[in-house]
Amino acid sequence: MKKPIINWPEAIKPLLKKYKNTPHPLEAENLYQMLVMVVLSAQTTDNIVNHLAPELFNAFPNMTALSKAVPETLMPFISKARGFGKKGQWLIKIANEVKKDSNIPLNLQELIKLPGIGRKSANVILRYAKAPAEGVIVDLHVLRVAPRLGIATGDDATKIEKQIMETLPPNEWDAGMAMSFLGREICRPTPECEICLMNKVCAYYNGWL
Repeated sequence: MKKPIINWPEAIKPLLKKYKNTPHPLEAENLYQMLVMVVLSAQTTDNIVNHLAPELFNAFPNMTALSKAVPETLMPFISKARGFGKKGQWLIKIANEVKKDSNIPLNLQELIKLPGIGRKSANVILRYAKAPAEGVIVDLHVLRVAPRLGIATGDDATKIEKQIMETLPPNEWDAGMAMSFLGREICRPTPECEICLMNKVCAYYNGWL
């Protein structure tokens, strides 16, 4: 069946509405914590990061405290995160550069200059801070969901982000996080299409792929 032309700025609205006020699965209590947890979460589940966070932030409650850390004092708190050695080095470098919580940048270009922070991480941090969106969050769930829906194609995160940004207006760029939530709850590797609120416009469900 030939794929119809979808008006995505309109079609995505139910998904945005459903997840509009849903907090990120990383259970941060402030911007400093979110930045640290995002760095730790690469290739590590959110649950693992949430589990180690209380002891970590009790020991290093802010960027100033973290700037005084050395690998020997930091690593025991983050050893459950995959690649913790490199991540620990990144966090210490970030803390020495930023120095205090109030200096955490709130724009994408400055965030991605920090070690261990790419576009996805920066977009997550900006969303948490309620700063204006400068991009679209594309995590492993969005890499699965966006091509299934048909709003983007391929499997490259940068290209998928660019396609979504070109398809949706900036005030709808939170669609990335909304698709991530959809991917966690319904559009899993084995999707529950029948209960998905997006199935009417979904290329995968309708056989338009």
